[in-house]
Amino acid sequence: MADLSLRNIRKSYSNLEVLHGIDLDIKSGEFIVFVGPSGCGKSTLLRSIAGLETITSGDLIIDGERINNVAPSKRGISMVFQSYALYPHMTVFENMAFGLRIAGLPKAEIDKRVRNAANILQLDSYLQRLPKALSGGQRQRVAIGRAIVRDPRVFLFDEPLSNLDAALRVATRIEIAKLKQSMPDVTMIYVTHDQVEAMTLADRIVVFKDGNIEQVGTPIELYKNPANLFVAQFIGSPSMNILEGKLEKDLSGSAKCKLDCGVALDLGVLPAGVSAEDRLSIGIRPENTQIADAKTNGPVFTGTIDFVEHLGEVQILYVDMPGSDRKYLIKVDGTGTYARTDKIRFTARPQDVHIFDANGAAIARLSQAGVQKQSEYGMQ
Repeated sequence: MADLSLRNIRKSYSNLEVLHGIDLDIKSGEFIVFVGPSGCGKSTLLRSIAGLETITSGDLIIDGERINNVAPSKRGISMVFQSYALYPHMTVFENMAFGLRIAGLPKAEIDKRVRNAANILQLDSYLQRLPKALSGGQRQRVAIGRAIVRDPRVFLFDEPLSNLDAALRVATRIEIAKLKQSMPDVTMIYVTHDQVEAMTLADRIVVFKDGNIEQVGTPIELYKNPANLFVAQFIGSPSMNILEGKLEKDLSGSAKCKLDCGVALDLGVLPAGVSAEDRLSIGIRPENTQIADAKTNGPVFTGTIDFVEHLGEVQILYVDMPGSDRKYLIKVDGTGTYARTDKIRFTARPQDVHIFDANGAAIARLSQAGVQKQSEYGMQ
């Protein structure tokens, strides 16, 4: 069991600062996922925690002990890398036992730890095989087993599924989730650029951008209440649609956004700092968009289908809208019939509309006044 605290962690390479003062608390037993685009600093931070990178400034604390200058082998941390890095001439048992033998553990203890890890990872029947006789997923499980046998305080995973094909990624992701369930007291930190992995594995997700933390929260918190435009568009697949417009207010204080596409949305009562004529961004997720019909009250969006992506269970419609150079994506049931150049009308529930200011920060409504008077799907 281990609590981690990161206090103002900075990492620089000469004049290039990669991490810009990271502050984060991780509770013992949590499964934390670092997610973000390539080059955002998530792997650098993971390697800094492991001791493979020297922290330029700040404090890395595990269970109350500052460990900035503690050797990697003494930190009680095990790391699983993107590459399996298995010894090809050693069996699965020997690969998993190698580090323990180097550490001088008794043979009986080594055997106990290896067989326990093999049981957790369902590798019992593969212990005498060489790596070349294993699938990619099995090799990755061996690499994880090699970390388990060290009985670490903290597990670190650096994009462990990126070398696997789609089917193996899903299967191994499930194995990692089961591993966490079987080791509830072990703290795990997992790095990925795949937000699907983050959403399905994490207790909490840490979203990175350009060496800074953009938001920390549970998967559902980040999905439903993104702190800014970056998080809103990074979390969720397909990405959230963004429409631009200008704020208007009536005498009651209720706000409207006149979108560039010509539709006006009632936004309810917004914070005092939001002024009339401010530019706003409106976010609506593809799965929160509904096709309008004759019963839909109030004005709706209109557009022309440019492309239909058939995915079997669902279809993704790529729609051109007036006043916008971005495609508006709509996720619909796979049984519908849609074709390129079709004219389409669509809408969304007011509670599914996200509001962002000109700097990209989320704006929370103070009241739904006016919005609640609309029909379930209508917008005006």
